Amino acid sequence: MSFKEGDYIKIEYSAWRGSDKQLVFTTNEKLAKDNGIYNEKSSYKPQLVILGKKGTIRGLENILMGMSVGEEKKAELEPKDAFGERNPELARVMHLSDFRKRDMDPYPGMQVDIDGTVATVKSINSGRVLVDANHPLAGERMIYEVKVVEKIEDKKKMVEALANDYSLFPDTVDVTPEKARFVFGSKQKKDPDYFINKTAAVDSIFDNIKDLRKVEVVEEYEREEKGKQ
Repeated sequence: MSFKEGDYIKIEYSAWRGSDKQLVFTTNEKLAKDNGIYNEKSSYKPQLVILGKKGTIRGLENILMGMSVGEEKKAELEPKDAFGERNPELARVMHLSDFRKRDMDPYPGMQVDIDGTVATVKSINSGRVLVDANHPLAGERMIYEVKVVEKIEDKKKMVEALANDYSLFPDTVDVTPEKARFVFGSKQKKDPDYFINKTAAVDSIFDNIKDLRKVEVVEEYEREEKGKQ
């Protein structure tokens, strides 16, 4: 049975550049380590996709629409169905002094904000800095291997999946027809990222689950014993 727009599914996937077969994304931790792209800040687990919400590239979403739970597929996507064709007008040369004025020391690969647009520093030569606002994978054919591991149909699981998508892992989740309630205990690290992600997760819940009228977040803290290591 194929899916439809608005369906919540979880997928495992890996993606390679078509030009050199270099792995660039994966939900498989071992594969990431074996290919030298492991990032300890990344979460290697099935990824939530809400079909029709433009949360993934068009070509992959079109493939997912025709799949079913447990099915695996491998496909090669043209640039227009992946990260788009490269637009040469999005590349520009800037003076190194422009960066110095902002107390920035640019280097190749560095991402910078240029007039509200994220760009990547490509090269630095003779006081000139080439920056490119194209997606780093623009113009590339992409090879995807994807498996649909789950379809989420229960509202409580949908709410929890949306929280997890922002690296939030509540101790308990309770959902009534119009309200969701989270309890975050001491297991959840409450650093600055937590507070940013909490706001984003609540916005996402309201955006995606229209009949919910209220989200309650309860935070529990434990006193640290003095001298405890």
